[in-house]
Amino acid sequence: MGIFNNLFSSKNVNPDEQKDQIAWIPLTSVDQLMEIEQNSSKRPQIIFKHSTSCGISSMVLRSFRNSYSLEENQADLYFLDLHRYREVSNEVANKFQVYHQSPQVLIIKNGIAVAHESHGGITSLNLSSYI
Repeated sequence: MGIFNNLFSSKNVNPDEQKDQIAWIPLTSVDQLMEIEQNSSKRPQIIFKHSTSCGISSMVLRSFRNSYSLEENQADLYFLDLHRYREVSNEVANKFQVYHQSPQVLIIKNGIAVAHESHGGITSLNLSSYI
């Protein structure tokens, strides 16, 4: 059961501490997409699309949090709750021409999605290579 204990165990893990590791910017409005596009010329903009009702999405989010190692000034990291902000999710797919999946990470530079991954591919995405 070792692998399952590691994946599903919350032993010695405080969820609030994990949340504090990353300076998430809530993505709640379609208007923010213009800001993301504009700011992407200064530094990468990362969008994490999360389905709150999906166990796989929660597992990938936990993994992403645990492996995230960028400094706060290296990129802006947006968190999108797909269920609460479906319209925003649809517009992300449209604006950046990336087929919607969840969970999903998009890296925006100079106004375009230069990389995107979903599901297990998210944890293998080397974010520092886009800095």
